[in-house]
Order: sequence, then C-alpha cells, then structure tokens
Amino acid sequence: MKTIGIIGGLSWQSTIDYYRIINQRENELLGGSTTGTVIVYSVNLDEMLAHVSSGEYSILGEKLGNAAHKLETVGAELIVLATNTMHVVADKIASSVRVPMLHITDALAAQIIKKGFTTVGLIGTSYTMDLPFYKNKLLEEYAIHVITPPEDSYEAIFKVIQDELTFNILKEESRKKYLEIIDELHQRGAQGVILGCTEIPMLIKQEHTPVPLFDTTEIHARTAAEKAFSL
Repeated sequence: MKTIGIIGGLSWQSTIDYYRIINQRENELLGGSTTGTVIVYSVNLDEMLAHVSSGEYSILGEKLGNAAHKLETVGAELIVLATNTMHVVADKIASSVRVPMLHITDALAAQIIKKGFTTVGLIGTSYTMDLPFYKNKLLEEYAIHVITPPEDSYEAIFKVIQDELTFNILKEESRKKYLEIIDELHQRGAQGVILGCTEIPMLIKQEHTPVPLFDTTEIHARTAAEKAFSL
C-alpha cells in the first residue's frame, strides 16, 4: 500500500472521517490487522476560507500547494485534499508535487456514472455551489449536469455548515431544511444529490431520504484507499 498524505483541517471534523474511512477500506482490501499508512497535514480553516471569500486564489493555492509539498517530502505517495471547496485550487496543488493527487470530482464522477445518472443536484458551501470549478469539471469531463438550489438558499445552507457542522453540532431543524432542499432538487430533475461538503454527511444520511445521495467524504476517502492499493 502506498502512503496517503491528507491535507486536512478543512474542517478537522471531516478529516477524522477521512482517516477512519481510509483505514477501514484498506483493512477490507488486505484483511488481518492491516491499517493504512497515512500522514495528515492540518491547516487553519478560517485562514483558508478568508482567502476564498476574498478571491485570493493564488495565495490559497500557494499555501495548500506548500502543504502538499511537505507531505510529499515526508513520504506521501498520493495526495488527498479533504474538502470540496478548496478544490478550487486543485490544479495549483497538483502542480506543486510529483506524486499523484486524487481530485474529489474524479472519484465522485465514477460513482455517478456507475449509477447511470446524467443529472445530479449539488449542495455544499456557497463557493462550491456558485463557482464554476466544480460544476464545470463534472460537465466538461464527464457530461454530468449539475443542478444547484436557488441562490437565496445559499446563505442558509452555508450557515449550517459554518456555524454547526464544523463544530459537530447536529440540529434536527437543519436536517429538515436540508432534506427539503434535496427534495426540491429531485423535483427539478436531479436523479441524485451530491453532498458536496465533507461535513454534510454528518447530518444527512441515505436513511433520511429516498433520493440517492453521493457522500463525497465516503467516496473520496474510499477511492483514495483503493488507489493507494493499486498504484
């Protein structure tokens, strides 16, 4: 198994899930007492979000690229960025290292295609829903069309992520609101819905809705373990 380097802290709550899922999947693949060889470099979420909100993508890319380079320097053979939003600078991060980086939408697209879906909904941070980096990659590289909620709901969706899920606060009223948004996306033609923030699966599970869900945390982490196995 190759060594996986995780750029985490975005948030630390979901970074824990990445570490758990990677180890579980590697144990499934190899059995016995096998666990993954994983290195985590945790960054300051508030600092990185400030760069995104200010449109300082060059600075953001440089900082996260440096994190990836440090992981490579200490032995990482595969880089995983444990967040959806920060993939806005994925190209810069990937170009900062010689080892491969697993893009979250590449792992996600494989699962959407496996289901035979061509149109999906997306909920996540305001940046992930609004900026083109995520939706365009799915459309241009995989012919997957993405539907997002009405813009007037972006703030409410992001507030739950930023003020609640990042601190492991799970509220039933927030779950109800998210499920209403998921149902609305389904009504508009989404065959399934992407949980496009790595904290959302803490609140929303497949058991809560008949609409097929794509848990990006689970998908990305499991795919990383499988890629580390096959490299």
